[in-house]
Amino acid sequence: MSDHVSHTESVCPECLQRIPAMRVTHGEETRLVKHCPQHGAFSTPVWRSTHTATVFKDWLRPKTPSTPPTISTSVDKGCPFDCGLCEEHRQHSCMALIEVTWNCNLSCPVCFASAENKATSPTPKEPTKEELIQLLETTMRTTGGCNLQFSGGEPTIRDDLPELVAEAKRIGFPFVQINTNGVRAAHDPEYVTELAAAGVDSVFLQFDGLRESTWKAFRNADLREIKTRAIEAFAKAKIGIVLVPVISPLINKDEVGDIIRFAIDHAPAVRGVHFQPISYFGRYPVAPADAERITLPELAEELERQTDHLVATGDFVPPTCEHALCSFHANYIINEDNTLQLLSVPKKTCNCKPKPAAEGAEKARSFVRSQWAAAELEKKPQSLSNELDSFIQQASIRRFAISAMAFQDAWSLDIERLKGCCIHVVAPDGRLVPFCAYNLTAADGTTLYRGK
Repeated sequence: MSDHVSHTESVCPECLQRIPAMRVTHGEETRLVKHCPQHGAFSTPVWRSTHTATVFKDWLRPKTPSTPPTISTSVDKGCPFDCGLCEEHRQHSCMALIEVTWNCNLSCPVCFASAENKATSPTPKEPTKEELIQLLETTMRTTGGCNLQFSGGEPTIRDDLPELVAEAKRIGFPFVQINTNGVRAAHDPEYVTELAAAGVDSVFLQFDGLRESTWKAFRNADLREIKTRAIEAFAKAKIGIVLVPVISPLINKDEVGDIIRFAIDHAPAVRGVHFQPISYFGRYPVAPADAERITLPELAEELERQTDHLVATGDFVPPTCEHALCSFHANYIINEDNTLQLLSVPKKTCNCKPKPAAEGAEKARSFVRSQWAAAELEKKPQSLSNELDSFIQQASIRRFAISAMAFQDAWSLDIERLKGCCIHVVAPDGRLVPFCAYNLTAADGTTLYRGK
């Protein structure tokens, strides 16, 4: 079979300088191939597919670029060195992440933020409440009002987090989510009640598996009971829960089906699962072997196999917002017998015209707001006099989403993908930086943006 080649740019994993790159497809595998004049050649698998629904060239989706509403930096050195955002960026902000702390109550070996445990390390300077409110106001002006996630570190170690949530709502953010490990929630349900009262819509709950060995490998602690108690606390407070597993082919790839079943068993409090194939950045910038990578189509195929076809590889479709190679998603209704009924339309071979990127961003923002927030269990339609009304009510309560996001590291970074990013970290000076650029880490741990 002849190779299929397309051109892009990337960075050298050793020095982070921009270099030419190619996506080379041979058979079922696509690799990002690049050469640094100083540090030599690099080749990384970015797509492995054995299923007709996820063929690389058919998965791609052309999009008409959409310049962000506010340009904060000029083009000087070129992507990825001018983030702020610059006029070469091709997508609006769908989700903005504000890191309210760089401390944490865990010491996870895998941490994109390289957050420190206050019990074992010196305490980094925390942003003040006033500084964070200023960042919220700046982010509202520059984005026009995207969805918002408070992250860290572990954001719930801040006692004033409910006040920050309330400020975000006052400023006008329509959807506020917290990225959390759930440790404080498990031990302090009153704090969770305060978060709900302040306006938290959803939590991204770190949830890597069901085995003790998985938790110890990823988080240095067996957190299974903690996670169950956190789910109970968030459910009682009527905060929507999205389980977020990091997936490693060497640690927990064989648990993805069990994670889906666990999530269904805890629906409608749990609104879905958002898988994140492991990336090698932050505290974990090791040069990975091919066997240490799991790509999106491989994950989709594992989900079908491990759930005994509860879901199908063909259920999953490319994103409407970010670059097609960054993620997949499928939307379902949970039936009474805990099987899943597909709502999203399976992807066919794409002969479509390019779609405006801004249109995709708004669809993504609207979906997140409607799907990841808590189910409105007490909400009833005006009439339940027919089967359609009953279906609409049940569909709202029993909707369930499965998605995955493949974050890029220095080995897999594709600048074309980066320019289409819609998930932006708010830097301490207020600039918006694409997530994969902000967290980019060279092989020796050198960062491009974080901490600078």
